[in-house]
Amino acid sequence: MTMLFPLSDPPDEQTSELGRKMFAGPVEFLKGVVAMSGLPDADRLEVCFAGRSNVGKSSLINAITGRKAIARASNTPGRTQEINFFTLGESHYLVDLPGYGYANAPLAKVEAWQRLLKQYLSGRPNLRRAFVLIDARHGIKDVDEEIMSLLDSSAVTFQCVLTKVDKLKAGERDKVLDQVRGKLAKHPAAFPELIVTSSEKGEGIATLRAVIATLE
Repeated sequence: MTMLFPLSDPPDEQTSELGRKMFAGPVEFLKGVVAMSGLPDADRLEVCFAGRSNVGKSSLINAITGRKAIARASNTPGRTQEINFFTLGESHYLVDLPGYGYANAPLAKVEAWQRLLKQYLSGRPNLRRAFVLIDARHGIKDVDEEIMSLLDSSAVTFQCVLTKVDKLKAGERDKVLDQVRGKLAKHPAAFPELIVTSSEKGEGIATLRAVIATLE
């Protein structure tokens, strides 16, 4: 029987080099966007990263780009209140979406971010894939399923990326993967492979780079 949502295979040498070269080139912060009118032209392939606050999103973006502080890591949940655009050479936009799932932001602000997020996800024709980051220590929570349902309804393919796998105790990984696979089975927009990462140890970074580099 074929396993639902297997782990992505590590890239072969050629694909790994393709990913390495893409991210070894210039990566620049372009702009932070707070309204649809501020979005850059949809003139190149785009991928976005979504995840609840403190999932390790900034650390992962820093790891795949090989830059120490291109995405500011912060221990303050909800610090990223804009849609942040980065250019990856001349060919791609890398988009850091506002963190979600924090309780201490004013409700009006949270609603404004959610509205912007919905508009962005449903109105970006060049968006090829969303990467939804899940903390491997906690698995998929209700707030993650909300963003996944939003991606389903926006018909945006999303791929689940587990972060901080180095923090799992021996034997916990399979249990978390089972939980994640069970939850993803209900989401039609879920891409059928998982990526497991550790920004600290470098696990899965080459795989994620290769996946982005081979999107069309």
